[in-house]
Amino acid sequence: MKKIFKKNNALKSVLLIAMAILATSKTKAQEVKADDSGYAPVNGTKIYYEVYGEGEPIILLHGAFYTIEMNWGQLIPELSKTRKVIAIEFQGHGHSPYSDRELDIVTLAKDVEEVMNYLKIDSADVAGYSMGGSVAYQFAVQSPKRLKKLVIISSTYKTDGWLPIVNTGFEDFKPEFFDSTPLKTAYDAVAPDKTKWTKFLKQMFDFAKVPFNCGDSNIAKITAPVLVISGDNDGLDKVELMKTYKLLGGDVSADLQPMPKSHLAIVPSQGHVSLMMQTKTILGYLKEFLN
Repeated sequence: MKKIFKKNNALKSVLLIAMAILATSKTKAQEVKADDSGYAPVNGTKIYYEVYGEGEPIILLHGAFYTIEMNWGQLIPELSKTRKVIAIEFQGHGHSPYSDRELDIVTLAKDVEEVMNYLKIDSADVAGYSMGGSVAYQFAVQSPKRLKKLVIISSTYKTDGWLPIVNTGFEDFKPEFFDSTPLKTAYDAVAPDKTKWTKFLKQMFDFAKVPFNCGDSNIAKITAPVLVISGDNDGLDKVELMKTYKLLGGDVSADLQPMPKSHLAIVPSQGHVSLMMQTKTILGYLKEFLN
């Protein structure tokens, strides 16, 4: 009973922070409108996308339960000043319709490639947050020739990259926990079929319970430069994070040998959700790395 109570309180805390993100992202998102938006037919379903600005393309992949606006609303106005920003909403999220197709990161990474095909984009930088980061890692493994640079924000390529409390966090979740939350409000605002909310949540709970692993050897083979951004207390196992950075060519003495092409940024005093509210910090890292 105490275990469930603690998890419920943790969920409420996360949702309160998400509410703050939603409130601020709406203000920022109103500063720029999509130049193009629509649905790409991919792998038996439809995936919604938005396109902003002009320049070298960067694809944004959101976190679990989020929409484009909730996750990227504060960053898109700045990124689109110099880049062609393509934001995608995964299966069942936001504008993308619910599908009975089973969710896994291999399928979702393939969806990203199919959206690129639909928009006639040969290669692009890819940035992913949380679940989107895991999909981005898988994309790098599956479609290396389509990737220029990779940005991973508060995410991992394997289940064991999270602390145990994170991996067990969905065990007692129920759809009604999300009633009257900003996540439900955001879904209702754009979902093509609002009646699929409960089915969508159950599908996501099942997805979260299945272990995944892109493979250490596959991560070590990534040739594209990678920027990893993490909060110091964002739920990632920092020992595993350092192992990841080493696989990517980092963890060296750059005074005695060349600086690695991949970078690691640990943002102090930040959790998993609050990290995405550090707009200036993240933009600073992104601009330096991407340019």
